[in-house]
Amino acid sequence: MHKHDMSSWTHDHVFGQDKARPGERRTLIIVLVTAVFMVVEIIAGLYYGSMALLADGLHMASHAAALGISVAAYVYARRHAGDSRFSFGTGKVNSLAAFASAILLGGFAVVMAVESIERLFNPVAISFDQAILVAVLGLAVNGASAWLLASTPHHHHDHGHHDHHHHEEDETASELHTDHNLRAAYLHVLADALTSLLAIIALLAGKYAGAAWLDPIMGIIGAILVAHWSIGLLRMSAKVLLDWQAEEPRIEKLRSALLADDSDQIADIHVWSIGQNQYAAEVLIVSDNPRSPKQYKTLIPDELCIVHVSLEVHRCGARQQAA
Repeated sequence: MHKHDMSSWTHDHVFGQDKARPGERRTLIIVLVTAVFMVVEIIAGLYYGSMALLADGLHMASHAAALGISVAAYVYARRHAGDSRFSFGTGKVNSLAAFASAILLGGFAVVMAVESIERLFNPVAISFDQAILVAVLGLAVNGASAWLLASTPHHHHDHGHHDHHHHEEDETASELHTDHNLRAAYLHVLADALTSLLAIIALLAGKYAGAAWLDPIMGIIGAILVAHWSIGLLRMSAKVLLDWQAEEPRIEKLRSALLADDSDQIADIHVWSIGQNQYAAEVLIVSDNPRSPKQYKTLIPDELCIVHVSLEVHRCGARQQAA
């Protein structure tokens, strides 16, 4: 049997996943900053005998571990991008890491709620000055970390200043939404910043107004917000892991683009996410005047970000005969 040259028919499934993501370097910086501040707080807590400092240091250690998962996922996905064992590349590795981080975030919310409720019924003496200092330092570190993760990497485009500015803003929002691993890291530092902010408000109220009960109340409010973020991240990442059908507008745009002829009909269509802003599609087309799969593929707009397409085309008459 004659062997044909298959090079023009085959392709890899890397889809750019071997390139370092903008979120990878930024997340690594946050891990290092968090780890350093964590060590400082633990040493200071042990040296000065401050439970507040020690507890906050151990709390930051849990978030450093979660952020470490994000960095490990970025590195693993990049280094194994060409591994043929991954059917559609390593894009889902980041969503898997985000799912794990979301579970940790949910656990953090539960711990916050339990400790706050316990403090509400069994209040303890608070060293306001020291606790406020810890909270302010925590807010500064975590606020800066959240800003760094949300900031847009520099891009080179030949646009006007005004258009370029809006393009970067849109890209930042898109990256935080589509890169679940980056979003997980962002929510972890945001949860820390929120905790510190609520603690500052409660501690100031306790010191100057005698409302010490506000401290556990703020803790419960913070736990509810963090739990809400955790559930949202769980849903987003789970949809990718479970090959959830893409949003309806994207499917409708693909459907409209492929119906090039009046006789074309789509019998079956599946579109699902395989990575950050990357989709795969499987489509069954029946038509009285069918084109080749290659011709149909040229009709798919680039804006749909569909990087892998499997098309099956049948002549309508053949379908009726088979029936």
